[in-house]
Amino acid sequence: MPSHNYMEKLLEGVDVEWKKLKDFASFSQGIQVDISSQFLGKKDGFVRFLRIVDFVNDNEPPRYIENPGQRYIKNEGELVMIRYGARAAGKVFICNNGAIANNMFKITLKSEKITNKYLYTYLSQSKIYKSLNSKGGASTMPAITFGQIGAVEIPIPPLKVQEEIVRILDTFTELTTELTTELTNRKKQYTYYRDKLLTFNDDEVEWKTLGEVTIPTKNIKWSEINSYHKYIDLSSVCRETNSILEVTEINSENAPSRAKKLVLKDDVIFATTRPTQQRLCLISDNFAGDVASTGYCVLRANKEFVLPKWIFYFITTSDFKNYVEENQSGSAYPAISDSKVKEFKIPIPSLVAQEKIVSILDKFDTLTTSISEGLPKEIELRKKQYEYYRDLLLSFPKVESV
Repeated sequence: MPSHNYMEKLLEGVDVEWKKLKDFASFSQGIQVDISSQFLGKKDGFVRFLRIVDFVNDNEPPRYIENPGQRYIKNEGELVMIRYGARAAGKVFICNNGAIANNMFKITLKSEKITNKYLYTYLSQSKIYKSLNSKGGASTMPAITFGQIGAVEIPIPPLKVQEEIVRILDTFTELTTELTTELTNRKKQYTYYRDKLLTFNDDEVEWKTLGEVTIPTKNIKWSEINSYHKYIDLSSVCRETNSILEVTEINSENAPSRAKKLVLKDDVIFATTRPTQQRLCLISDNFAGDVASTGYCVLRANKEFVLPKWIFYFITTSDFKNYVEENQSGSAYPAISDSKVKEFKIPIPSLVAQEKIVSILDKFDTLTTSISEGLPKEIELRKKQYEYYRDLLLSFPKVESV
């Protein structure tokens, strides 16, 4: 593993020049395209804020731009930065051929003394992102200017040092990629066995709707309460881990109008807005007695008939996802009603049989989604390791720009 001593030896006898980004790079903003355009999406190479990950390594050029000029990414490995967005402004990506939206701009190098990959590595540091993001203002859509990004100072060591830094960090990236590939394969395996374990013939078990095996829930009455509660918004639930990651504290004075649904331990919540995204989770002790958005359907198991996790695992199945797709309505913001969710039928074997199957699925779930165990934990550790060594390798002595 690299160390400070290693970096000292690597930099021995060489000069590191500090320059403002504007002194060796130019910036060009993306294009404005009607959001209803049939060309939006990965297939035609158009990058949208929510689809940037789909675009990476997609070499298919857009067919709809007649005069792209400098707004068209022509070379492999071009550097792109997001200009505005509460959590996005200042984020950088390396993209291949395609077009960028007007909330992004590309950074084109004008000097042969620095490489795209090295510049990307430096700009992707959290301290750089946070600094730029904070300059965008306090609005819901903070925006950074070319002047602000151009003023960022970049240390420029010799090319051989840049290449060595990139090489070292690429080894961490490769390890993470291997683990991520393995996790993807395990998730596919898990999905197959989960659906297999939860498949029953009609004559094997009794079938009931979710409405028949759940009990009514209540809304909070803010007029009668002056205490603080955690608020589980639609963005609070992580789709990858089926867990609650970020919440805010609210009371009767600042509670959003959608903050109404009281949740208890072992409740299953499912987001009915954009339901095919499958934002769902099982409420833990940490959030028992707190408040969820009305954008969630709260499923509270009647434990005489069904285990909470039996419901949880069933709404992660392909059958439920297909049911949601068939019964949602709306185009811009598709949604499904709570009542329609509760019309979905699930098999109800004995509680003993449910416990056996749930026990097996819990083990699979731990391997594929747990952030404290299994591959997700290993991947998270590798990412932190990458960030640690990236920051270490890029800790150059500061010299004033010329």
